[in-house]
Amino acid sequence: MFDGDGRVTGSETVELGAPGPWTTPSGPLTSRVAFAAAHVVPQVGAENVPGAPAVVDWDSTLAYRHRIWEHGLGVADAMDTAQRGMGLDWAATQELVRRSAAEAASVGARVACGAGTDQLAPDVVAALEPGDAGLATVADAYREQVHLVQDAGAQVIVMASRALAKVARGPEDYARVYDAVLADAEQPVILHWLGTMFDPALAGYWGSDSVDSATATFLDLVRAHQPRIDGVKVSLLDAAHEVGLRRSLAELSSGGSEVRLYTGDDFNYPELIAGDEQGHSDALLGIFAAIYPAASTALQAFDAGDANRGHKILASTEALGRHIFAAPTYYYKTGIAFLSWLNGFQPGFSLVGGLHSGRSLRHLIELARLADGCGMLLDPPLAAARLRAFVVTNGVTA
Repeated sequence: MFDGDGRVTGSETVELGAPGPWTTPSGPLTSRVAFAAAHVVPQVGAENVPGAPAVVDWDSTLAYRHRIWEHGLGVADAMDTAQRGMGLDWAATQELVRRSAAEAASVGARVACGAGTDQLAPDVVAALEPGDAGLATVADAYREQVHLVQDAGAQVIVMASRALAKVARGPEDYARVYDAVLADAEQPVILHWLGTMFDPALAGYWGSDSVDSATATFLDLVRAHQPRIDGVKVSLLDAAHEVGLRRSLAELSSGGSEVRLYTGDDFNYPELIAGDEQGHSDALLGIFAAIYPAASTALQAFDAGDANRGHKILASTEALGRHIFAAPTYYYKTGIAFLSWLNGFQPGFSLVGGLHSGRSLRHLIELARLADGCGMLLDPPLAAARLRAFVVTNGVTA
């Protein structure tokens, strides 16, 4: 226990509960399409410090993906959960895409990978100016990454671009770049709209700070390229906005090819996935990488027609999700890795780029408490041993 200044004021002994009644599906999940956005595990003895190239523990990283696939979920890889733009450099990203796609193919599983523009060095981006030359540089960078993902055999997720946010002069420049990128898409892609709570450098994306104006531009883009778009992932943490966008996409789908809405709302996912009489959201979520056994069990309940049970299971994890993704939200990867470590899925509590320092001791202890409360500590004796070692290492001895 801590006071307001973070001083230890006391301790308590807690007996950890049993894991939840999680099950793996006997066949493909059908009522919802769901991806878990997975993180990467670093080599514990490597120089995974701020500013250094990422050194990945490939065995642990890929084993984590196989666990997700065994539970019937797809993997969304090389996304912000994998620390794109926050420690995962371009060389490691390319290897991750190729390895993850090959592993997915080996078990007939689904994988989609992010294509962005982060191979452009920060100094190159800083030197870009609004106008034709900058837009061409961004479009070419996007195309390079789209081709990497396609050549690996994965579905493309077109990520938001910090470089495009810098050089675009208005909505027409976003349309111009995305027109060029989507022209190279060999299969329908997923478009990703990432909010500033995840990346402040994306302010004004789609050419406006007004969410309503940005949404209109976004819908125009979807309308113009509908056959090339499988769906959109929206990460604005605004449930009402998502429902409205979902209904707009449903109207478009009624006159043409279906465009799914993959919720990226790690706060409100239970209600959005459960949906209402007018539809539901599918899922592409970082929190699903932390709670994939529960997420899978919930989706199995939806498949069986038991929507109340499906919603109840997801709702039981909501407090954990809100805690992991609390502001500053872009440090949520720290919580994903901490829970992975507690559950024995990585040898050390670490992230590439030293990002495991992104949350406080108090935050992580509360995370463990919430994970225990919803049955997400999958090996309680191991979790207890690691928690004891963690608090002692961090200066709590009583």
